[in-house]
Amino acid sequence: MRVAIAGAGAVGRSIARELVRSQHDVMLIERKLEHIEHGSVPEATWVHADACELSSLEAASLESYETVIAATGDDKANLVLSLLAKTEFGVSRVVARVNDPRNEWLFDESWGVDVAVSTPRMLASLVEEAVSVGDLVRLMTLRQGQANLVEVTLPDNTALAGKPVRKLQVPRDAALVTILRGGRVIVPQPDDPLEGGDELLFVASVDVEDDLRAAVGLHLPQRN
Repeated sequence: MRVAIAGAGAVGRSIARELVRSQHDVMLIERKLEHIEHGSVPEATWVHADACELSSLEAASLESYETVIAATGDDKANLVLSLLAKTEFGVSRVVARVNDPRNEWLFDESWGVDVAVSTPRMLASLVEEAVSVGDLVRLMTLRQGQANLVEVTLPDNTALAGKPVRKLQVPRDAALVTILRGGRVIVPQPDDPLEGGDELLFVASVDVEDDLRAAVGLHLPQRN
């Protein structure tokens, strides 16, 4: 896959190294000359340019990339790049970094963002996930489909223990994608039994989260 990353700071370089390690073709676009360090990711193509300038993106042939990652430290720049990538260059998948959680509401399909990644939100979710048993925790928002990646850890005394996955009445706009059990990642099959302590990962629309809670036997949150 050809991936263009805007922002060659610590975050952008780390993403680039991971993608290169997985044999992807990576281009790093960086506006600040002092951040261009070819030796840090020698396998990547480095471009000294402003990722918010249409002419710079045209010169970099952005239309030939399947994925764009807006990873700068400036939310305004990430939004502008996302919009240009989607509307002007027809990039199929745009991932954008959210630096200030207060701006998270802007990072949706109207700005060309398919997936918004908020580091503060993810860290908070991981803390919640570590201490929350018998509750639904949002791990990531998938903006294009208005859906979330959510996690539920079944309590040891769950009524679902021993029941097969097919008995789980998942609502229509939700899907069970993975079961984490100990050190194992299980792709759920209809006859796989559920156990207390299982971590269930779902993709679900916001509208059915209460139905999903009910399906796994959780208490509904209190409404003010």
